[in-house]
Amino acid sequence: MLLFLLRRIGAGIALVWVAATLVFFLTTLTGSDPARRILGPQAGPDEIAAKTRELGLDRPVLERYWDWFTSALRGDLGASWFTNQPVSRLVADALPVSLSLVLAAIVLTAAVSIVLGVVAAVRGGWLDSLLQGVSIVAFAVPNFLIGMVLALVFAVQLGIFPALGYTPFGEDPGRWLASITLPAVALAIGAIATVATQTRGSMIDVLQQDYVRTLRSRGLPTRSVLLKHALRNAAPASLTVLSLQFIALISGAVVIEKVFGLNGLGERATAAAGQGDVPLVLGIVVLAVVVVVAVNLLLDLALGWLNPKVRLA
Repeated sequence: MLLFLLRRIGAGIALVWVAATLVFFLTTLTGSDPARRILGPQAGPDEIAAKTRELGLDRPVLERYWDWFTSALRGDLGASWFTNQPVSRLVADALPVSLSLVLAAIVLTAAVSIVLGVVAAVRGGWLDSLLQGVSIVAFAVPNFLIGMVLALVFAVQLGIFPALGYTPFGEDPGRWLASITLPAVALAIGAIATVATQTRGSMIDVLQQDYVRTLRSRGLPTRSVLLKHALRNAAPASLTVLSLQFIALISGAVVIEKVFGLNGLGERATAAAGQGDVPLVLGIVVLAVVVVVAVNLLLDLALGWLNPKVRLA
């Protein structure tokens, strides 16, 4: 197991390096002039040339890449070209917002989808048909449209939740929960539909297995059969889909943050990409890939705990 973890960690580090390297060199192909963007159209040629030298853009690409890479290994991601603030600070300030939103959405997705999937598989009938119909609609409707409807109804008309802004957890837990409720629900709707459908299918397959019939014939309570045996064996497939949805939620949070005025990583990534702020874009990419690698590693550990065959493999 230890060797397996070391291999996955090594593969994750390689993935982070490849992603950051690709983004670095792709940003050099845009043809934009960061110095002119920073100084504005009124700047003269001498000012632009001086700013270009200050940013190090007059040096060869490989030399700039090596300087950035060696600095990143020491934990220095550079400074924003437009604000001169350290990239690590800008990312750290925005990270709690995005993490709060994505984690709340994934917890909501896991809780609701498991319940819906199990109930649909066990009860069947109109509940099963209703789940499949609602899942198709929820998956098809864009989450930003759902977010605008939720904001209009529950924030503007009913005044239950705030329509815009984010309150840090340490400042006021109650207001923090209120500020992320609508964005998390809007972000989770599509994921709930996907994971619930997968859970339903996995549960139906497991409930048709011979060992489940044997457990029922021995008089075990239905709840015990469902939760301790059937759900555990159906969990790996659902957990895999849930991890993929977590990664999708990270990208989907970009739009939701715009809708609800949350200054998270998505908002900063969009602004940095529009400005051509390469150091900030690279910092956000590195962090996003690290999160994805960590989620995949946790998924492997969870699958090993649920399925002994995985541990033996």
